[in-house]
Amino acid sequence: MTKASIQRPTAERVRDTLERLVAERDVWVSTAHPEHGPHQVPLWFLWDGRAVWMCTSGTSVTARNVRAEPRVRLALPDTSDVVLVQGEAQGFSAQDVPAEAARAFADKFGWDPRAEEGPYLYVRVEPKTVRAWRGGRELTGRVIMRDGTWLDQGIPADAPLKR
Repeated sequence: MTKASIQRPTAERVRDTLERLVAERDVWVSTAHPEHGPHQVPLWFLWDGRAVWMCTSGTSVTARNVRAEPRVRLALPDTSDVVLVQGEAQGFSAQDVPAEAARAFADKFGWDPRAEEGPYLYVRVEPKTVRAWRGGRELTGRVIMRDGTWLDQGIPADAPLKR
């Protein structure tokens, strides 16, 4: 029996999703602008236990879009182990980003945008809805977070994870 043929309970989906948020490096970021339409780009990301942090050029389409319309969707890059995150983006300049988030981002990627020339925008997305599924059998029950609350109360949003 393959992984995709077994339907995981919600608690397991939440645990698997949290582990991936810690371990993964890349996320697809989908934004939209009221006049210019949708835009999608892959970015490095950091999960701090409560929110996803990314960084992009302050003059990028992504930065422009989140300033105009903060609702975003994030997707981890694996179509056989889908994780979709919806939330609202909050932007921070390199001067205004919380030091702890900027340090953690720099530690994970070996790159500190605060030391670069030109404007950079740190983007923080606290999940409001998370969906996770592996194959057709897991489409039922794919919502594992609703209104910012994990659906299985056995796992707090900021639970410590193995790294």
